[in-house]
Order: sequence, then C-alpha cells, then structure tokens
Amino acid sequence: MSLSSDRLARFARHIVLPEIGGAGQVALSKAHVALIGLGGIGSPALQYLAAAGVGRFTLVDDDLVDLSNLQRQTIFTTRDIGHGKAVAARQWMASFDPALMVEISDARIARENAGGLIAGADLVFDGTDNFATRLAVSDACVSAGIPLLSAAVGRFQGQVGAFAGHLPDQPCYRCFVGDAFDAEDCDSCAEDGMLGAMAGWVGSFAAMQAVRVLLDGVSMLGDPQWGRLHVLDGLKPAMRALVIAKDKACRGCGPVRG
Repeated sequence: MSLSSDRLARFARHIVLPEIGGAGQVALSKAHVALIGLGGIGSPALQYLAAAGVGRFTLVDDDLVDLSNLQRQTIFTTRDIGHGKAVAARQWMASFDPALMVEISDARIARENAGGLIAGADLVFDGTDNFATRLAVSDACVSAGIPLLSAAVGRFQGQVGAFAGHLPDQPCYRCFVGDAFDAEDCDSCAEDGMLGAMAGWVGSFAAMQAVRVLLDGVSMLGDPQWGRLHVLDGLKPAMRALVIAKDKACRGCGPVRG
C-alpha cells in the first residue's frame, strides 16, 4: 500500500521523522482503533489519533453532550448539546478528515456486548469513567487477543497503561486493579472536579502511547511498553512509571478465567 500525494503532504511532518517514516505512516493508515468513551480523555485522544492518520475507528459512547462537558471534551461545541456524543464525534471527524473510516455505536458497553463492539480492532483505547466498564473491556480484549490502551484521569492525576493480557507473560488491566471494582461505584468528576487541561494532557499522552503500540514491529517508535503504567501528576507537575506484574490467579487473563 502506498500513500497518495495528498496524504503524503498531510503527514509529511510524520514521515520525515526517522522514528516513524513512510512505513510507519502506512501502518497507521491501515490501523483500526476502537475508542471506548468520548469524554475528557477520549476527545483529545481521538483528535490526535485522527491527526496521526489512523485509518479506521470504531467510536463507542452512549452519552449525550452536556453543557458541563465543554470545559474539557474538546471535539464538542455548544451546538452539540443534547446530541449523542458518538454522532457528534463522527461529524467532527468528517469535517476534519473525510478519508477516515468511522463506525459508531451509542450502545452502553458491558460484558455482554463488549466483544462485538471491539471485534476486528488492532487496538482498543479505553477512556471510560468507571471500573465495571473498564474491566468488561479488558476481559473482552483478552478473549479477542486485542491489546488495550487504558487511560484514566481524576482531579489532577492521570494514569495511562498498555496491556496485553492475551500474551502468556503479560498482565491485563484486571491484574492491576483486581476484582473488587466490578461494581459501578467509582467517584465522578461532577463530585470531585476536573481540570480540563489535565484531561487534555492524559488524552494526548495516551494517544502517543497508542501510536507506539500500533507501530510495534514497524518502526523505531514501536515500543508498546506492555504492563507499564504511567502516572501523571498535574499539581507538581511530574510523571513516574510503575511496572504491573501478571497475576497468575487473575480471572481475566489467568489459566482459569471467570
């Protein structure tokens, strides 16, 4: 596969980077990312992944755009209030780059339908806001053999990690958080507050990590950093990384799965 003259011009600043190059850009153009959650993390991540030239997206979000979202969810405008986030995101993408292939779902993702919603993706990007959904997505990724890029943010702290629990020596997201969070009982940004720029930092950093995963084995930038959790602190500001060990008894990716 080769890139047209228009695509070469559009991504020239990528192609000139030896860490990406033409082969990397072609790989991105053939990649399929399922992006779960189009909120404070998913919005900027989608913008940068689309700008990077990822060729195909499946966008999943069952929520409607609310006025309070506009402080951090950067793909939406006042005109989108009351409309479905997935539909509004597809409209943004059509204006930004009509060459991109986009499928959407406004279904609420859960254990029962997660597998179908992520089917065929090369990478699942999870920017949802509750543990039950994240664990359902993680388990579906392990079952389907699809890597997971998980990102979360709260107040002034964010977390970004890449997981490949379908591989025998790599952890899944459930290895990190355990089984105690399967219930939908986490704090919300409505209660705790959220700095909009913090969500943008996490989303853009997560997009960069997603590009690393997609370019694994293709270019010098390809380093998925499986099982490494990056913690972003917006108050200091600072970053640090933790290594997540595989839990041999994990019911998501262990020998006996629940």
